[in-house]
Amino acid sequence: MSGHESTYTPNSAFERWLDKRLPIIRFANDTMITFPTPKNLNYWYIFGGVLAVCLAVQIITGVILAMHYEASVDGAFASVERIMRDVPFGWLLRYIHSNGASMFFLAVYLHMFRGLYYGSYKAPREVLWIIGCVIYLLMMATAFLGYMLPWGQMSYHGSNVITGLFGAIPLVGESLQTWLMGGPSIGNQTLQRFFSLHYLLPFAIAGAVILHIWALHVPGNTNPTGVEVQDIEKDTVPFHPYYTVKDAFGIVVFLIMFAVFVFYAPDVLGHADNYVEANPLVTPAHIVPEWYLLPFYAILRAITFDLGPIDAKLLGVIFMFASIAVLFVLPWFDTSKVRSMRYRPVARQFFFGFVAVCLLLGWCGAANPDDPVIPALQGEPSLVVNYTVDGAPASSSYVGGHEAYDAAKAFMASLPAAAAPSLEVRPAPAFAFRHLSLILTVMYFGFFAMLFVIGLGEKTKPLPESIHKSVLKAKKAQSGNAVPAE
Repeated sequence: MSGHESTYTPNSAFERWLDKRLPIIRFANDTMITFPTPKNLNYWYIFGGVLAVCLAVQIITGVILAMHYEASVDGAFASVERIMRDVPFGWLLRYIHSNGASMFFLAVYLHMFRGLYYGSYKAPREVLWIIGCVIYLLMMATAFLGYMLPWGQMSYHGSNVITGLFGAIPLVGESLQTWLMGGPSIGNQTLQRFFSLHYLLPFAIAGAVILHIWALHVPGNTNPTGVEVQDIEKDTVPFHPYYTVKDAFGIVVFLIMFAVFVFYAPDVLGHADNYVEANPLVTPAHIVPEWYLLPFYAILRAITFDLGPIDAKLLGVIFMFASIAVLFVLPWFDTSKVRSMRYRPVARQFFFGFVAVCLLLGWCGAANPDDPVIPALQGEPSLVVNYTVDGAPASSSYVGGHEAYDAAKAFMASLPAAAAPSLEVRPAPAFAFRHLSLILTVMYFGFFAMLFVIGLGEKTKPLPESIHKSVLKAKKAQSGNAVPAE
């Protein structure tokens, strides 16, 4: 599409003067008005526009909130409460910003899954996909930094967990962790640098988005068939008004859903512990990140075993970062010559399985790793009496209610003092969330391995000859009437 000729004609003396010196109007016209776009794009393609709106909303509300925020351990929590109570419409700005982060990630996940399904990462769009992954990584970093700023219980202890992950890296981990925190522990200096970076990174995201759009306009849009544009006159339509109107409709529907969360359920996506001021001496019973980071948190916690010289903590960190890094090399993992999974029946089944795996990983990330997945299937806990016989450890188990407790106490009373008896409650073996997380982690990485294997010998459906013929065929199937001659 980069060879598309400009159709812009300056209409006034000022436009002609500006066009010779800075053709910014010509650039806008060629990229947003007359840009030839495949005529068969469906509503899954609106999320690029939705994401642009989300980014603008986050930057505008974030800049205003920063004017009233105090980046100090003594004043951060109080300044957030002051924004909510005393700043005119501060409550609205904060709820838009906090829920806007969730809407941003919801839209980006739908955008990425659409790209996966329709093969938007395949040649010649590898750079477009990689820049998108960079944007996603910057979004995750920005969200993590912003999560600390309210200085609530979950903010403090969640940040402690995440910064502690970097300490697991051999050789440089401890120094890197200290550099991130600005000292030996999370404190004033950590909050200040996190606030500074949280303010800066959205503008880095905006810059990466410009590169993303530029990379899109070189090869042009993909489309649901995966077939490239062959005839611009027949296969494409101008971006305006066809897709500006379609995107605008999708954006309005998305904003209505956004408004429902802001006005009717502003805290449903957050955590109650974050409304308690941070206390380093009191740790929440269950530390969890925001919902959009839960799948990666589940992968991190799924690794509870050592692998050779690599301990479990470092191995979990490696797997967590690998789950993101694998997206960068996806264009080379998928060996199929066919882009769209619409024509790849086997790969399509694995794709829907992959979506289910991601959702289930999010569920596991929100749960306590030691809790049973299905509590009804867990057996009764047992009372275990531990003692020693001639210096060797021994134990005796009792299952039941009060009778088991009475029997265990009676047995302990019968033992000599030298046996040093002790009583403990041992839960029954169960299929816990950490076990499910490990299985799902294997399935997550297995999807990318299967794309490599399937692409080598998959039998695909026949592709349409061109975009416009696929559109005409679809219209004929819907109407049942004859298709007019081309």
